[in-house]
Amino acid sequence: MPDDPYGSLHYRSVIAWPQRLAREWLFLEAAFAGIPGRRLLDLGSGTGEHAAFFASHGFEVVGIDQSVSMLEQARAEVVRPDVTFLSGDITEVGALAQGTFGAAVCLGNTLPHIGDTGHLERFAHGLRARLAPGGVFVLQVLNYEKVFARGQRYLPPTFRREGEHELVFLRLMDPQPDGRTVIFCPSTFRYCAAADPPLEIVASRRVVLRGWRRPEIDATLEKAGFRSRETYGGYDGSPYDATESADLLLVAR
Repeated sequence: MPDDPYGSLHYRSVIAWPQRLAREWLFLEAAFAGIPGRRLLDLGSGTGEHAAFFASHGFEVVGIDQSVSMLEQARAEVVRPDVTFLSGDITEVGALAQGTFGAAVCLGNTLPHIGDTGHLERFAHGLRARLAPGGVFVLQVLNYEKVFARGQRYLPPTFRREGEHELVFLRLMDPQPDGRTVIFCPSTFRYCAAADPPLEIVASRRVVLRGWRRPEIDATLEKAGFRSRETYGGYDGSPYDATESADLLLVAR
């Protein structure tokens, strides 16, 4: 459907979720140390893998996503009393979520779907209102300072076996001359070496993203009341380098 660009991209199948979650958890576990309570917001919860993982580690999770198809998958696969999925735009988190939370995450390059400064500020203020005093927010996003500086055109492809075939997940990017917009083209292919042609397009979409840079995000969080903010270049805890880091991880309180 036109407003659900990720509806047919097989995110549940093309990501190596056990390996990804294991790689992320040491960093996240440290960030969550000492939080005031075990309620957690998963902003841009997708097909629910993160929500289920956090619940397995003792959190009560509320996930928010606006993709109808992803929420359908999440609700079908993650059936637990400690996980709830809400349909809506994460910029409305202040109105959508109820009560307070000890932690919140926004992972997997979700933030660039927020298209302008006003909506980013609404998101940050709504989130701050939902976090209990001492609560922590963990954000992970591509390093768009590097993307624009280098004219980066793609992310590494992923390959996942599907019977006699492989699913190939390719993410092309086209940074625009305005220095803010990125045309993002996530595409899934089915590959079979014995077939001719060997490559079949399963799904391909064009998505317009806002490539938020670290100074813009940092200033918005400061304005919303997040007084403590730490930046990292990856889940290994490496320092953030605007010219070299693939990702930006930000831990805000």
